[in-house]
Amino acid sequence: MPRGLRSQLLLRVLLLLLLLLPLAGALELHDPAGPAEAAEEPGSGPAWPSFPFRDLRKWARAAGALSRRYWALFCCRVWPETCSLDKEAPAGAQGWSLPLLGQQYLDILTTWYCSFRDCCDHGDCRVSNNFTGLQSDLSVRLHGQHLARELVLTTVRSYLELPRPDKALALSFHGWSGTGKNFVARLLAENLYRDGLRSDCVKVFITMMHFPHPKYVDLYKEQLTEQVRKTQEHCHQTLFIFDEAEKLHPGLLEALGPHLERQVLENHKAESPRTIFLFLSNLGGNVINEVVLSLLKAGWSREDITMEHLESGLQAEIVASTDSGFGHSRLVKENLIDFFVPFLPLEYRHVRLCARDAFLSQELPFTEAALDEIAKMMVYVPKEEQLFSSQGCKSVSQRINYFLP
Repeated sequence: MPRGLRSQLLLRVLLLLLLLLPLAGALELHDPAGPAEAAEEPGSGPAWPSFPFRDLRKWARAAGALSRRYWALFCCRVWPETCSLDKEAPAGAQGWSLPLLGQQYLDILTTWYCSFRDCCDHGDCRVSNNFTGLQSDLSVRLHGQHLARELVLTTVRSYLELPRPDKALALSFHGWSGTGKNFVARLLAENLYRDGLRSDCVKVFITMMHFPHPKYVDLYKEQLTEQVRKTQEHCHQTLFIFDEAEKLHPGLLEALGPHLERQVLENHKAESPRTIFLFLSNLGGNVINEVVLSLLKAGWSREDITMEHLESGLQAEIVASTDSGFGHSRLVKENLIDFFVPFLPLEYRHVRLCARDAFLSQELPFTEAALDEIAKMMVYVPKEEQLFSSQGCKSVSQRINYFLP
């Protein structure tokens, strides 16, 4: 048997063994009497476990489907040029999922394999651009943000499918804290790059952490420009995320200007680089909330609110703000920001969904009453209507600790 074929068979066997361990545990759990107490009839031999055959077949099919899913993910990690995850149907039966069985298994196996074989472990070969996964995540995991969901998916996909873009894509996320701005940025990183936020092609800057002292702005400008340049040289497709963008020093905003300008493409045969800038800001959150509140009180459905209701007011507040230099920067004045994306304030029902997701992500049991209790722990505004969570879904994941058995 050829050596390469033997290696692939060995890897498949290892993956299958890892997957069958939880299955064995499940069989034991389904036999309350336990092996020692299983009844036997005279002359009939050992009794079969009480685990029904139809359930066994279901678990076996689920294990097989998940094994194929693991194999596909493993292949995408070490042989990305053959990856076809977009076409893979997610394995879903009896609670079988990658987080449940341990993404760690895949990490360990990948590390072991790559210790003696060449693997793609950084740079452009780790780009996935999984638009199917992005659409699913934005639809299922992001709550109460129909405008952001549609705008982000459409603009990012259209931009990355351009044959030769002549400008970086710049999106500015605006809304109150906890409404999902950082969450959407993370979903983008996870679906565009196999390593998510850990990718060499993704850089995250938090203003008060990376650029805390105004007196060092010249040093920060030099470091930021060099970081952007090196990342773009290393990766053909890059993602830069600026959290707390409204606190960025005007000098830093000015330094970013040339990277967002339209470029002249001289070599018509060379593939153009693709760069996405995300600016995350609380700026404009108040005007977004005011418009949403007035529309809801007038009888509008939340899902019927459109960009036309919010766009002009949001941009006007950004430009008029005296507490931030963001609206006065060339990024805004010269229309270098392609889209201002509003994140709507979250309501009670959305907080419940966030609480449910927090339990599910940690594979913890929960009750509907627990979801209600967590949602009631949040502060809601305005004082009269008590409609919007003042913190959005922030701190929800910490609050589930009060309801653990």
